[in-house]
Amino acid sequence: MTKADAIIVSAGRGYRLGHRLKEASKKQFLLLAGKPILAHTLDRFEISPLIRSIVLVVGEEDLDYCSKEIIEQYRFQKITRIIPGGKERQDSVRNGLQALASDTEIVVIHDGVRPFVTREMVEESIRGAERLGAVVPAMPANDSVKTANTEGIVLKTLDRELLWQIQTPQAFQAEMIREAYRRAAEDGFVGTDDASLVERLGTRVHILPGSYSNIKITTREDLLWARLLLREASSSELDLDQDKPLGKNH
Repeated sequence: MTKADAIIVSAGRGYRLGHRLKEASKKQFLLLAGKPILAHTLDRFEISPLIRSIVLVVGEEDLDYCSKEIIEQYRFQKITRIIPGGKERQDSVRNGLQALASDTEIVVIHDGVRPFVTREMVEESIRGAERLGAVVPAMPANDSVKTANTEGIVLKTLDRELLWQIQTPQAFQAEMIREAYRRAAEDGFVGTDDASLVERLGTRVHILPGSYSNIKITTREDLLWARLLLREASSSELDLDQDKPLGKNH
């Protein structure tokens, strides 16, 4: 079986939730249905037989908290390393890459505050990376997107048919993503996501179906939406795994 290992990045400080939160109240530790957001996320990787191990990247000040209140409390078995992150997300992922086993073949990178990722998405990303080298889940952009200048004047309306909202987990063949991060560090390049570093190598990145439910919880509104999703799933047996794209015209 392919040696696929995951890096879960959860070193954010939760500033976009409105203020600097106390350690136990950072966005990744806030409760959904009585369980921390990060624990919900880790569950989906823990249960997948295709995931060999997990490297968890958190803030240095959160190492002890995560070890006791997340890993021990919820009895996660696949988390082989818990390491401190860096100043920016890209620094945290680079730390995670350095902590992976040398024989890793597929690297799956996921945001710790995307708790609605499905096991199907995790496993499809691994299979996709095996076949194609680099894959990202994405959904068609539903809204019109415009570029504007610093004065707030619209410069151009972009073609929505060509726009996609990119999510995680993003998966890559290990040598490829390691080289992408090495080159980015050498050049001082900072990307918007992991795939953008791979794109700089001239490598094709392929899109896989994402999910509109696979939200990243960064604002208070996201948190409210997440709680609503859980409530709806509980009351109506909504299958969050089946939230597939409806097409560009919807």
